[in-house]
Amino acid sequence: MRLLLVEDNVPLADELLRDLKGQGYAVDWLADGRDAVYQGCTEPYDLIILDVGLPGLSGLEVLQQWRSGGLATPVLMLTARSSWAERIEGLKAGADDYLAKPFHPEELQLRIQSLLRRARGLANQPQLQAAGLQLDEGRQCVTLGDNDIQLTAAEFRLLRYFMHHPGQILSKSHLAEHLYDGETERDSNVLEVHVNHLRRKLGRSVIETRRGQGYRFGGAGA
Repeated sequence: MRLLLVEDNVPLADELLRDLKGQGYAVDWLADGRDAVYQGCTEPYDLIILDVGLPGLSGLEVLQQWRSGGLATPVLMLTARSSWAERIEGLKAGADDYLAKPFHPEELQLRIQSLLRRARGLANQPQLQAAGLQLDEGRQCVTLGDNDIQLTAAEFRLLRYFMHHPGQILSKSHLAEHLYDGETERDSNVLEVHVNHLRRKLGRSVIETRRGQGYRFGGAGA
């Protein structure tokens, strides 16, 4: 899952980048509202974390421009103020959730998980479930039947994205856009390797290859 973080407090941004990447997210970071308006509309993010107090344009102005342009990406707003009036203004402008600073990293993690699942119409359960699998995002492992199966970081990122999109045909280019940040080289051959590793661990039927189209998670027999 690929996130955009818009935060001008550099120490906080560094901390969030470290935490989010450790949770398996690909993250791009911006510190100016004017840059965020363009970036948010041109890159395929799964979720955006947007600070209210930004230079250039405020977070609220950025959000208003995104929504008026038709951007439907979930937006979680961060604010250093606890004003209920500000939160209402943000929600009216199209924010999906609000989090007041300071906050516990686990609360941010859980809110992100909830927003991502809600955007896909998935149940907000303790563990992500699809195709007979249960994914523990905290431990980054998957349960099949009674067995816990360990995953590498790359396998976890890929499986989580598949489980957010069960039954959908996903091209290699689409997967690359959502699994890597803007500075990472995207290699479709590497994706193929990770898909094969997941098949060996979970069974070949779990991920179906659609020639000329890509992959479908939860294929026939899964």
